[in-house]
Amino acid sequence: MEPLWLSQYPPGIPADIDIHEFASLTDVLLASCQRFDDLPAYSNMGTSMSYAELERSSRHFAAYLQKSLGLRRGDRVALMMPNLLQYPVALFGVLRAGMVVVNVNPQYTVPELEHQLLDSGAVAIVVLENFAHTLQAVLQRNLALSPIVITTEVGDLLPLARELLTNAVVKYVKHLVPPWKIAGAIEFNAALRAGRGQALDAVPLCHDDTAFLQYTGGTTGVAKGAVLTHGNLVANVLQMAAWMARDLVEGKEVFVCPLPLYHVYALTSNLVFLKLGAHTVLVTNPRDLSAYIHDLKRHPFTIIIGVNTLYRALLDAPEFADVDTSALKLTSAGGMAVQRVVAERWKARTGLPIIEGYGMTETSPVVIASPLDIAEWTGSIGLPIPSTQVVILDDEEHELAVGEVGEICVRGPQVMPGYWNHPEETAKVFTREGWLRTGDLGSMDERGYFRITDRKKDMIVVSGFKVYPNQIEDVVALHPGVKEVAAIGVPDERSGEIVKIIVVRQDATLTEQALLDHCRKHLTGYKVPRIVEFRREPLPKSNLGKILRRQLREAPVPAVEAATP
Repeated sequence: MEPLWLSQYPPGIPADIDIHEFASLTDVLLASCQRFDDLPAYSNMGTSMSYAELERSSRHFAAYLQKSLGLRRGDRVALMMPNLLQYPVALFGVLRAGMVVVNVNPQYTVPELEHQLLDSGAVAIVVLENFAHTLQAVLQRNLALSPIVITTEVGDLLPLARELLTNAVVKYVKHLVPPWKIAGAIEFNAALRAGRGQALDAVPLCHDDTAFLQYTGGTTGVAKGAVLTHGNLVANVLQMAAWMARDLVEGKEVFVCPLPLYHVYALTSNLVFLKLGAHTVLVTNPRDLSAYIHDLKRHPFTIIIGVNTLYRALLDAPEFADVDTSALKLTSAGGMAVQRVVAERWKARTGLPIIEGYGMTETSPVVIASPLDIAEWTGSIGLPIPSTQVVILDDEEHELAVGEVGEICVRGPQVMPGYWNHPEETAKVFTREGWLRTGDLGSMDERGYFRITDRKKDMIVVSGFKVYPNQIEDVVALHPGVKEVAAIGVPDERSGEIVKIIVVRQDATLTEQALLDHCRKHLTGYKVPRIVEFRREPLPKSNLGKILRRQLREAPVPAVEAATP
């Protein structure tokens, strides 16, 4: 029986993609560099790199890894940087050398970095000098770790005068480089120079070869490395390219990427738009809204990605009113649910809806996406993309009927083969029939559109009734006096759990009573929060901007902000 969602596909989108079009991500890169050689591939901090320059620099870095360092096929190389031109050069250099990229969040603490280096067995690491002190602490703490260390500075791939000025300002004016000392550390630019004089040994790669060890966020426990193969990533690139082919023009798009490349959502987005010959504008620090908005003003962007919190921050910034969005074709969101109020404000400001997608690290990441031709935000996460199967299963692995809420489970060529060195965890996450359990609750409607209700582990049960935090947060966020909100469950003797909301106010005069009155207008009685906590500080978030409910449940209650009378 044909899946319900295929009848809802816009014209021109195939039911399946040919995953054998490319044997590896290296083939994707080389094809784009040949087709779009003189076009800009990446820009950052006012400097652009063409596709031809990307090919040359990544080849030099790959040759350095092979010849100067003697690294071998399959060796793991960690990358610990924010969005800089060095990132794609290093990333594609590692892949072209036949090695495996281990993406590392540069904000990691010493224990987190130590765990990832130990677990992955990384033999080398490329680290931005700003974070080298963390690496130094890890190496001093654990003498069993001895990776080859390549350091880079923020301005390393900028023109010489700007490179020297940028690096001096970062180090001596802004004091963003804590003192560090790692014996034998190699400079990134020195590695590129050494690689120029050496020939790269081409490594034949296939779909089964590992491309990335992509670590899960660890918000529900110790971070695990999802093994993402070249076949997984090639499939997801082709799936998303097919999904967008009708609306985008090869070699003509300008893509603004404010999300970090070490996160799988931004990583795959970059690979997709690289295949399409887009000009990718890398934003190094999107929390610096003035600099971010300056980038938006500088480039006539046609594509932008983000998360709910980042879109809201832009909309709240007065300078964003001066940004020209007339060329914008696609606004994409992932990583967390988009709130109605943010979606409606974005549509009013730009004239375009936010296109939501759904996926996870283990699926490279996209499995479900909204069609690009939707007119308004619907609250749906969309339809399964080509060559992807999705079902809703109950706890006994029985498929549920249309409209019933259960766990979203997926199969497809983008799904990982398993976790690195964790066969027991791999066994837990797959069903007997080979479906990947996402841990997310949702339902499918009669047209094949899916809705995500919440994380299984975040669900609140009030007197036997299921309450989904996303729904509570969406309602609370509609109040104009609310800037941020998280809903969590807290133990209660009578009902098992009750709903608590933690709120950062936009309006200092907002009271608990006014917020509860607002909730009662929109929510059934048992869903109405029983506890309201106001905070002065922003809520804790992941590196992607997702509010960390688990941290809020486990952390001691901080000082509460008093309402203005």
